[in-house]
Amino acid sequence: MSTPILQLSGLSRTFHQGHREIRVLDGASAVIYPGEAVALVGPSGAGKSTLLHIAGLLEAADGGSVVIDGRECMGLSDAERTRVRRSDMGFVYQFHQLLPEFSALENVVIPQMIMGRKKRDAEKRATRLLSEVGLAERLHHRPAELSGGEQQRTAICRGLANEPRLLLADEPTGNLDPRTSERVFTALIDLIHRTGVAALIATHNLDLAARMDRTLRLADGHLEEIAPGQAAE
Repeated sequence: MSTPILQLSGLSRTFHQGHREIRVLDGASAVIYPGEAVALVGPSGAGKSTLLHIAGLLEAADGGSVVIDGRECMGLSDAERTRVRRSDMGFVYQFHQLLPEFSALENVVIPQMIMGRKKRDAEKRATRLLSEVGLAERLHHRPAELSGGEQQRTAICRGLANEPRLLLADEPTGNLDPRTSERVFTALIDLIHRTGVAALIATHNLDLAARMDRTLRLADGHLEEIAPGQAAE
């Protein structure tokens, strides 16, 4: 078996509300391998977004270990964490968060140029990615001129623009109608399998979760892998 891209070991995270302690993560552990789409499910408030933020080095855990592509990241400085995020990670959110004044093509080009890629090469990669998700005719449309599904497919391409090793997605189809959600989900899974990126995808849609390679359930602060069909139990 290949080496994991993401290893989470014994993560703990507690929040305080007045005199009340809320232990969101309590020894959560998981591994994610290249080329697999792993669903993250659990009840609302279980801590799925918190887990993704910690895995994405956007938030610190109280304890435990986050290893990305063989590198322990818990003790990194803010600047080092930023470098890891830029070089090794891609993010997709429930709301696309595209830059409204730029076209779909430009939204996928800009992150590449920030990382030092030449504009011509960035445009070539952006065009290929957008074409692969059915947006070849929409390259020069701004977000306001795109449908919700087209905006989210553009956001997926932006998340993969810099060829990350790890993709973290938080309810990427949660703001879409069922038909559009299906199309966006299909495009996302296809890109994951073809690019070899390791992906952890939080979702409330158990039907979509069942179609991913594996499913992890977060409950009572723990992560457990569950068999297909068990997510709804």
